[in-house]
Amino acid sequence: MTKIVIIEDNPANMKLIVFLLNGAGYEVLPAVDAEIGLMLIREHLPTLVLMDVQLPGMDGLTATRLIKADPTIAHIPVVALTSHAMKGDEETMRDAGCDNYLPKPFHHQDFLAMVRKMLGES
Repeated sequence: MTKIVIIEDNPANMKLIVFLLNGAGYEVLPAVDAEIGLMLIREHLPTLVLMDVQLPGMDGLTATRLIKADPTIAHIPVVALTSHAMKGDEETMRDAGCDNYLPKPFHHQDFLAMVRKMLGES
């Protein structure tokens, strides 16, 4: 089963994302902050990471830079999930190492289509 780590501090967003991913047949490893997320990524080597940008403590872009700097996990694609959808934000996220980004709020069909695309399923 495909493993996806989701790093999201908002309980309602986490519940929705886990529901959508589980319903689509993915194994979800949830983390409420970047530190826990990094631990899960290193331990489970997921196929995809969904990263909230604004997190308590370490922000999502800093965590993404750490992922991309670690040769054992740098190959794992990271998708930024963010409420920041202003001009220039996509470039900032890509500069941090994000492979893609999806602004919140998102439509569930767009979200699942993006996940499938990142996993090479579409």
